[in-house]
Amino acid sequence: MTPTRWLRAAAADLDAIRGRDPSVHSRGEALLHPALPALWGYRAAHRLHTAGLRRTARLLSNAARVLSGGVEIHPGATIGRRFFVDHGSGVVIGETAVIGDDVTLFHQVTLGSTGWWNDRARPAGARRHPAVGDRVVIGAGATLLGPITVGADAVIGAQALVIHDVPERARVLAPVAGAAAGRTSAGRRPVRRLRAVDGAAPADGPAARADGSADSADSADGRARASTARAFPIW
Repeated sequence: MTPTRWLRAAAADLDAIRGRDPSVHSRGEALLHPALPALWGYRAAHRLHTAGLRRTARLLSNAARVLSGGVEIHPGATIGRRFFVDHGSGVVIGETAVIGDDVTLFHQVTLGSTGWWNDRARPAGARRHPAVGDRVVIGAGATLLGPITVGADAVIGAQALVIHDVPERARVLAPVAGAAAGRTSAGRRPVRRLRAVDGAAPADGPAARADGSADSADSADGRARASTARAFPIW
């Protein structure tokens, strides 16, 4: 990559942070965003990984993880342009994950595999992790497992567990917890158990809209909720 292209890509990353985090007002402030070390560390580590320098790439990836407060991106993952991780802590992206352009992830998102006992049975070089399309938004705490495909402009709600393909523009939402009635010895009504409320939007996500992607999902006629993916209660 030429210096000019590198500078353009870096500027695009900073503009993506400024555009999707309302608390960031300039490129200079975006330079201090906690997810930036993870992203730029990944981009350098990925080049080393593809050049066959796997151990050096791993070392750089580990350093980026520390600097970013816990964003773990395997150097072998493929990530598109203007990728953004909000807050960042606890994000895990596996080796064969594929992420398109303008994708937004919130904290504690996992793009993982279904376990080594399944992966060992796959053909050599087979994808083990999710492929995420362009402009997808994945809410806090969501977990996507296995070689599934998430279509472009889909929205995955907070705390959703997704193990099947998701079509384009679909919305996958985990049920919202509700409190059951009951009293303690102090006369207060405790939460004895939580129950799922079907069809309600999650309280905390997906909170952000990436370049209008959520808007397009909202306007989808089907408003497909978990049409092919499975979403589980969070308790």
